[in-house]
Amino acid sequence: MNVVVFGAGSLGSLMGGLLARAHDVTLVGRDPHMEAVRRSGLELTGEIELVTDPDARTDAPSAADLAVVTTKAFDTESAARALSGRADRVLSLQNGLGNEEVLRTELDRVLAGTCTYGALYREPGVVECTGRGEVVLGALPETKSERSDRDDREGCTDRADRVDCADRAAAGRMGAAFREAGIETTIAGDMIERLWEKLAVNAAINPVTALTGTPNGALRTDEANRLATGAARETARVAREEGIDLAEGRALAALEEVLGTTAANDSSMLQDRRQGRRTEIDAISGYVADRASEPVPITETLRDLVRAWERSQGVR
Repeated sequence: MNVVVFGAGSLGSLMGGLLARAHDVTLVGRDPHMEAVRRSGLELTGEIELVTDPDARTDAPSAADLAVVTTKAFDTESAARALSGRADRVLSLQNGLGNEEVLRTELDRVLAGTCTYGALYREPGVVECTGRGEVVLGALPETKSERSDRDDREGCTDRADRVDCADRAAAGRMGAAFREAGIETTIAGDMIERLWEKLAVNAAINPVTALTGTPNGALRTDEANRLATGAARETARVAREEGIDLAEGRALAALEEVLGTTAANDSSMLQDRRQGRRTEIDAISGYVADRASEPVPITETLRDLVRAWERSQGVR
């Protein structure tokens, strides 16, 4: 399979390096990282030690069977434009919610995914795998606006089932391709619930660790735990307001599992703060707060504090 990984930073490079064991892979990212990969290959260290030789460039190639999007959420719109007409299928492995809707503005055949592999950019050409995990992918239902627009054009709803069937079949093929490369992969029929579950975990971990400067495991006790679990509870409540079947207990269990398996890891938002970069707070805590019908005080406070830090650094 011909695979493009668009947004090849830490996680994108890890996924691309693993996929290159079985497929033709092109990494699309920024120099000097891409330049180093072109010159000496991509070195994976840590939990997975591997050197692969994917193609590496700073712009998207003209065609691919699959484009895996791993950009920051605020770069999704530009990724959609860059990939328009260039990929048969697109898979989002991004943080936050709403990325798939943005991709669908320019692209057809978009699948959703989550990834629990840990990755850390060490230096140009070198990415550390900080923890083995799993990729979960599947089809998403159309949004209400997409369904309404299509019904207006076609005058019927019969095509909806065929689209869903095609997407489910595509998810199966993509899952098989990931497994062929040795990536632990699950095909899910409940991706919207899984995305909200991941959002609850991210809304709990990312802003708290970024603000406290601590690894994930520090959130298992004391005040940090109260903040994290409170944010997870609020996210689960908003999910249910949106008609998503996410019980509070499921969100808290997912949070506890991630805190245990990634205790020594630094969250992506903490890494962004240390590097003085813009964070994905808008697609995580901001997404939850924007959709809440009742106040979500912990989530709103965490969002506002991270936004205030971004403004103080001139990255917002």
